[in-house]
Amino acid sequence: MQDDNPDPNPENAMSECPVMQGPEQRQRAGSDTANQHWWPDQLNLDGLQQEDRHLDPTGDDFDYAEAFQSIDYDELKSDLEEVMEDSKEWWPADYGHYGPFMVRMSWHAAGTYRVHDGRGGSEGGHQRFAPLNSWPDNANLDKARRLLEPVKKKYGRKLSWSDMLVLAGNVAMESMGFETYGFAGGRQDDWSPENTYWGAEDKMETWDKRYNEDDELEEPLGATVMGLIYVNPEGPNDNPDPEWSAERIRQSFGRMAMNDEETFALIAGGHTFGKVHGAGPESHKGPEPNAAPLENQGFGWETEFKEDKPGAMITSGLEGPWTQEPTEWDMAYLNNLLDHEWELTQSPAGAYQWTPKNEDEIEKTPDAHDPDEEQTPIMLTTDVALKRDPDYREIAERFRDNPDEFREAFARAWFKLIHRDMGPKDRYVGPEVPDEDLLWQDPVPEVDHELIGDDEIAELKDMVLDSDLTVSELVKTAWAAASNYRDTDKRGGANGARIRLDPYKGWEMNEPDKLADALDTLQAIQEDFNDSRSDDVRVSLADLIVLGGKAAIEKAADEAGYDVEVDFEPGRTDASQEQTDVDSHDYLETHADGFRNYVSDDAPRKPEELLVDKAELLTLTAPEMTVLVGGMRALGATYEDTDLGVLTDEPGTLTNDFFANLLDMSTEWEKSETFDNLFEGRDRETGDLQWKATRADLIFGHHPQLRALSQYYAADDAEEQFVQDFVDAWSKVMQLDRFDLE
Repeated sequence: MQDDNPDPNPENAMSECPVMQGPEQRQRAGSDTANQHWWPDQLNLDGLQQEDRHLDPTGDDFDYAEAFQSIDYDELKSDLEEVMEDSKEWWPADYGHYGPFMVRMSWHAAGTYRVHDGRGGSEGGHQRFAPLNSWPDNANLDKARRLLEPVKKKYGRKLSWSDMLVLAGNVAMESMGFETYGFAGGRQDDWSPENTYWGAEDKMETWDKRYNEDDELEEPLGATVMGLIYVNPEGPNDNPDPEWSAERIRQSFGRMAMNDEETFALIAGGHTFGKVHGAGPESHKGPEPNAAPLENQGFGWETEFKEDKPGAMITSGLEGPWTQEPTEWDMAYLNNLLDHEWELTQSPAGAYQWTPKNEDEIEKTPDAHDPDEEQTPIMLTTDVALKRDPDYREIAERFRDNPDEFREAFARAWFKLIHRDMGPKDRYVGPEVPDEDLLWQDPVPEVDHELIGDDEIAELKDMVLDSDLTVSELVKTAWAAASNYRDTDKRGGANGARIRLDPYKGWEMNEPDKLADALDTLQAIQEDFNDSRSDDVRVSLADLIVLGGKAAIEKAADEAGYDVEVDFEPGRTDASQEQTDVDSHDYLETHADGFRNYVSDDAPRKPEELLVDKAELLTLTAPEMTVLVGGMRALGATYEDTDLGVLTDEPGTLTNDFFANLLDMSTEWEKSETFDNLFEGRDRETGDLQWKATRADLIFGHHPQLRALSQYYAADDAEEQFVQDFVDAWSKVMQLDRFDLE
């Protein structure tokens, strides 16, 4: 769409309006006035504004899972299928069917997931928000979502965008003859963008800052190009090199939790449907939604091409179908890929793609909108890569010889793609949830015994406190078990007691030798207790680990003069090593845990930045992060029992000493001459060394917001409040993975 204003700068046009007052008015409500612009090195706490991030208009009492299950599910699927087959003049359906369009939308909604930090994925419905809604790879998916708005309007809050965006892809495949593996609802919508690092590039479709000299992709990124979901379809760095492309595919899909077979199945299965669009040069494509004029009402990428010829769209810049029947599930993609030699050419938009060397030998495909025209099937560099790479080629030939195996592999890989960020099956709802427990769902056994009650809890607390385990050891063991949880993909946590299994038990930050001793003691207590019972009441090790932390904190609070009770809900079970995929769980290990004052030698960012990142994964607010750090320091629960940050003369007692001594002006802090991350606090008058601390400690006196919180908790009348707030925050972390609880 062409702008009638001849001035290409919309800000200039705005300033000419009589109700605008020029550039100074740009700093107004609704504009970006972030301090980060002025002080880019200041620690960013945006990810801890949990109360802002989840401003949910449905209200605190709304139970989405219950609401979803109240839907007539068959009717919902019927409504979605009707959308697939009702072509609209304002955005005509290719081949008269929106199925392939919806598959692409679902794929791109889920395909942002990445294993290193669990961010991305379909949970939250973030494809509706910037930057994803305006990524080049999501061009024209604004139209797919708009097609679904009538369905969303009908079902309202009973159907989240998060669920509908991926269910639409499932229904689309079924409407095109494919049998899916199943579907689970239960994804709740977010109401603002996820706080996610997508890369350091400042321009879309660039890649210059995410690879090192060894062609290794920066962690935690999964996409090889800024603004793309996976890889550049034209080839790495716009280089149409199939062999190099195969390496990038393997790396990128691996970052998104897929092995070679799953990767091939997804690409081959996905490219069985639909076509790519590059009817003309990029110069004919209008701005993305976030840059489009107000009157476009959320639509972007407008082009006059579709007005001259319906369906002549510009999306990726590539042009053509992969198969002869793009709205049917068949084996044509594999047959075309393997049976023909492909040569490099260019699309009408000038993008690299591949066509058969002998076009006369391949069956043509009807044009997507003109029945009197035909198109020759094409392949992308990423497709040819699957034929050139020997491992992918072997899978291709095996799948072609075994169509049922191909269908099942695609069904399972697709199910994994759209459910990977949902976490355990406890969160799955709906009539199409498969019965099978899948390893990537991190299964835990069902409870098969009576749970401990108040009397048993009291007995076990006494047994734990009578053991040789210290307050610090009990707290660190419980924290190690629970704090590996990350809310981004609902993985980790204390349930399953995986802290005793590989890979968790070997992580450096868990102090393997000391952890083993603590677990041995707790396991002995567990066995003594369970063996002594004449009834069916039992305690799992997972419950006992958390209960040990509860007992230790209550004891530490009592020694400070406060009678508190730490929340505890039994019901955890103990997973086996066979239920734990070591490679997958390895991604939950972090470079730092500021709560234990641990940082690895190869940490990629400053300790305080990694502390905030971990706090965000634990859904903590800034006050919750603050009290947990202060409390853990007071309890002496630090890595290798170091005195770094333990700013108290009474370690093991739950006091507010950390804050009081950090802010005490009688202490002057200076950077150590020995280590970058070490600081020394000396008496201003005598110069005597008082304390040692790290960046993860001093940030609470340096950052204005964190200093304000520290001042609050350092006050003489705030210690009781601090103790209670610490207990509340601790209890929250211990139960983050308890999806079985209301």
